[in-house]
Amino acid sequence: MPIDREPESAGCPLYPFQRPRLSLPTPLRLVLLGATGSIGQQTIDLIRRHPDRLQLAAVSCQGRVEELAALLAEVAAVQPDAPLPLIAVTDAKARERAAAVPGWAPRLLSAGPRGLVEAVTEAQAPSCLVNGLVGAAGLGPTLAGAERGLRIALANKESLVVGGDLVARAVRRGGAEVLPVDSEHAAIAQCLSGRHGAEVERLVLTASGGPFRTTPAAELAGVTREQVLNHPTWRMGPKITVDSATLMNKGLEVIEAHWLFGLPYDRIDVVVHPGSIVHSLVEFVDGALLAQLGTPDMRIPLQYAIAGEIHWPLAGGRLDLLGMGPLVFEAPDPERFPCLRLAREAGLAGGTAPVILNAANEIAVAALLAGRLRYVDIPGIIADTLARLPRGPVDDLSMALDADARARTEAAVLVDVRAAAGR
Repeated sequence: MPIDREPESAGCPLYPFQRPRLSLPTPLRLVLLGATGSIGQQTIDLIRRHPDRLQLAAVSCQGRVEELAALLAEVAAVQPDAPLPLIAVTDAKARERAAAVPGWAPRLLSAGPRGLVEAVTEAQAPSCLVNGLVGAAGLGPTLAGAERGLRIALANKESLVVGGDLVARAVRRGGAEVLPVDSEHAAIAQCLSGRHGAEVERLVLTASGGPFRTTPAAELAGVTREQVLNHPTWRMGPKITVDSATLMNKGLEVIEAHWLFGLPYDRIDVVVHPGSIVHSLVEFVDGALLAQLGTPDMRIPLQYAIAGEIHWPLAGGRLDLLGMGPLVFEAPDPERFPCLRLAREAGLAGGTAPVILNAANEIAVAALLAGRLRYVDIPGIIADTLARLPRGPVDDLSMALDADARARTEAAVLVDVRAAAGR
């Protein structure tokens, strides 16, 4: 296979294999979206550890105002002279509570999705957007960050699932850079740093297998919500934890990897690795295989992306090579994890198919968390929504949002039908 080929994809890869990284001033001024979530809290921890390197320019939360106030107080303790960041509270009622917090009213942005975009566009001299939002709501701010030419530390994989081509075009227009925060894609980035895309043969994403890796498929109909949320290795938000149990998270990551690294879907594989020690691998055209290993600590890939692919010091657990035991890899079971197949098929179809897939999954997961849907019903809701809705192109944000809204409406109807049948 010739080494001078270019990766095959719908466009240029978002990940710039060899490039001069953005030259950014110190401290790096962060726009942190989803500050009270898992990624947000770990970003705040990094600011506490590196108060001379990182500073907040804007933050967002949905409704956990009191938690956000506590996090900002932690930042103020290590940066007493830093100004209060701009604050977006997307829930309208929670925003009213936020307005009563001393000193916050002049810094508050609009409620709803508009406030998330304002956090990016109105922040003073931002360096890096940390997008820790969950779901398709992250696309608008990602596009705004790309147009503004920011470094985007992307934990919101749905931005690329729903609008991969839109993000790619915005990145090219704005001169931005996208660096992945997902541990799997960050692992691939560390293996690829400084290399040419033409050297790459295949990407291998690892999956823990979640709580039901060894559960017989026939027993999955009886699993409880609590069992679904009991992930064996990672501690994440509830939506991502459910996606990890169904392996939809890995399916979305396959689509994300396609847009990030520019490889076609038949050169992006998934293996189950229950130890969560090998975070992903890259196979090169000469057969060499590189892997990134480490403890399951999301601060490592998060810090690597924020810093522009530089390894800053980070105190924490270190991998015990002598005590970690054997490295086990398995093929994912298609019967137990149909969501992985659905995601790959949607990615191959392109256009609105990934938008529909993602929206239907978000509705189904929310219904599961609300106790209205069984775990085993999630793939059926997604498949039926994909089958019922027409496909089309996604040429701009409004088309993506329209397809998203239609898919959510259809999936919600299907959930109501299944919930009624289960009573």
